[in-house]
Parts: sequence; C-alpha cells; structure tokens
Amino acid sequence: LREINWTHNGHAPEELLTFFHRRTLERIEALRAYLKRRERSGAFDSVDDWIRMVAVNRLTGHSPGFFSVYTLPPNQATSVAAQIKINAKRGQAPPERDVAAIILKKSRALLADPPPVPSARKPFLLAASADSTPQIASGSVDLVVTSPPFLDVVPYAADNWLRCWFVGLDPAAIPIAMHRDPDEWTAFMRKVLIELARVTREGGCIALEVGEVRGGALELERLVLRAARDLPLTPLGVVINVQDFTKTANCWGVANNAKGTNTNRIVVLRRR
Repeated sequence: LREINWTHNGHAPEELLTFFHRRTLERIEALRAYLKRRERSGAFDSVDDWIRMVAVNRLTGHSPGFFSVYTLPPNQATSVAAQIKINAKRGQAPPERDVAAIILKKSRALLADPPPVPSARKPFLLAASADSTPQIASGSVDLVVTSPPFLDVVPYAADNWLRCWFVGLDPAAIPIAMHRDPDEWTAFMRKVLIELARVTREGGCIALEVGEVRGGALELERLVLRAARDLPLTPLGVVINVQDFTKTANCWGVANNAKGTNTNRIVVLRRR
C-alpha cells in the first residue's frame, strides 16, 4: 500500500461524488489505475489481488469502515439518484476517507486468527454456471449448500454496478439467471439439480435455500421439489426459518415482514 501513488490527476466520474468525497474518489481512481498498470505489465500478483478484493468489499456501506458516505449495505449499491435522496434525507455529505488505512484495517481483521485449512483437500474456486461444472468429478461431493436467484426479485447487475466499475467489468456482458416466469425458473433449477446430482456422491446431501416471493403467494421450495422429480434425489424435508428482518426492512424503510422475502426455506435432498 505504501508503494502506491495515491494522487490522481485524470478523469473521475462526477456522479460518484454522491458517494465519495472528492479526495477519496481521487484515491480510489489512483488505486484502480495502479491495479490496471500491474495487470497490463504482467506484474499483478496475489498481494494486488488481495488489495483489490478488500477494496471491492469496502467500496460502499453504512459505517465509517467503508470508503463511502452512509448508504445501503455493501452487497447493494444503490443508484446515484437514490443516493442523492439518502444524502438529502440524512443531511449528509461524503466525508474524506483514508482508503489505504481502511484497506489495511480490514486486512488485519480478515487475517487475524484464520481458521485451520483442511489438510486433506485443496480449496477449489470456480466461476461458472451451476448447471455445467465439468471440472468437478462425478460423485466427488459430500455436501452441496447453495441458494439460487429468487426468480427476478434481486437485480444483481444493478446491485453490483459500482463493484463492476471498480474492477472494469461490464455487468451487461455477464450472463445472470433472471427468470420472471415460474415455469422457466423451474426448468433452470432442474438443469442445476441434474448437475448437482451428478457431482454429489451416493448418500450425500444437497441443501438448497430459497424463499417465498410475490408477497408470499409463491413458495419456491415447491418449484424446487417439482424440478427434482424423477431425479436420483430423495427429499428429506424443508426447513423453514421465520424471523423479524429488522436490518433489511429498516434499510429499505418498510415495516418488518411487509415486503420482500420474509422466510428462509431450505430444501434438503439426499442423493440415492
């Protein structure tokens, strides 16, 4: 972090001043430029990768531990227009943040007392569609824990527009499973379950977390069970968790259990 030149004299998107103090935005742009230069030169290493990861995690949020002024939680980047309203309602302006200090503080927290890494297996990370993972051997997985998109409830591209800007990705070019029609979603889930049945060993389990949508009128676990018909998967049950979602509800300014997904519903299947 000390090696980075934190001054930036080039163009910075003016609309981002809704989220960031001007000097903070200049530092973010300086970091983006540094990482791009490292990639172009072939010098990009695991430390650069770590710094970029932590910076993406700290871009926007609702505490002084983020680069931004108070905004939505870090997994949801609101629009510029919506942030203008948040700033006006709270009477706030983006404060100056020390980007390097925030990255260092978060890094120390992430690296403190790490859990032991299992010695028998090396972690394996894939970025791929869940219905096609030929890199994973058949019958090699003991347990699958996953949660698919809840139809078209969450606008993933819109929620990640700032992160994509930071790392230089075009969200429109990334294929995201967004199905408004329940039958299309069920067909999508069937393709995923066919692949999960392939990679899961006999006797292994799949835990698939979904929810109720459309004001509670549509319980997605019913569609999951329909998608699993005639596959070598035995339903063991559905675990339903009901609670008050105060954090998300308050963030969006709605009463608890009034909108959105208000229950977690986990379909448990056993590979036979």
